[in-house]
Amino acid sequence: MRYINFDDEATISPDDFFMNEALREAKLALAEDEIPIGAIVVCKGQIIGRGHNLTERLNDVSAHAEMQALTAAANYMGGKYLPECTLYVTMEPCVMCAGASYWFQVGRIVFGAYDARLGFGRLNQKITHPKTLITGGIRENECSQLVKDFFKARRQKT
Repeated sequence: MRYINFDDEATISPDDFFMNEALREAKLALAEDEIPIGAIVVCKGQIIGRGHNLTERLNDVSAHAEMQALTAAANYMGGKYLPECTLYVTMEPCVMCAGASYWFQVGRIVFGAYDARLGFGRLNQKITHPKTLITGGIRENECSQLVKDFFKARRQKT
C-alpha cells in the first residue's frame, strides 16, 4: 500500500485524487461488462480496500463495488469497524451499501455521481451511521458519464 502526501501535490485535492482511484476501479468493471462503479477505502492516506461491481461475474446481486471495497478494508484492518476510514465510490451508494456502511461504521463517504433513482439520499438519508460525514458530487460529470455511456452502449446492442 502507498501513502500519499498531499502537501507535495498542491494541484489536486485528496478527494479528487482518491476519486480518480475509484474511477480506475469503475473502468475495471466496465472492461468486465459490469456496471462501471468503483470504490476504494482510505485510512490515514492509505488505500486499504478496492472494489468494483462483480454482480454479473459472481451472479450475486449484492456484489456491489462498495461491498467489495469495505470487505477488503475490514480484512486489511483485521476488524469489522472502519470509523477512521473514508469510502470513495463513483456513484451514490444504494440503500444496501449505505446500510452496510452503517454496520462498518465508516467515518466518511465521498461519492461522485448522484443517483436520483436508487441512491440512498433520495430513499433514506438516515441509513448511514449518525457519525458518518457525507460528501457528494466529486468528479460528478466523469462518474456519471461512465455509467450513461455503459447503458447507452447496452441499449444499442439490443
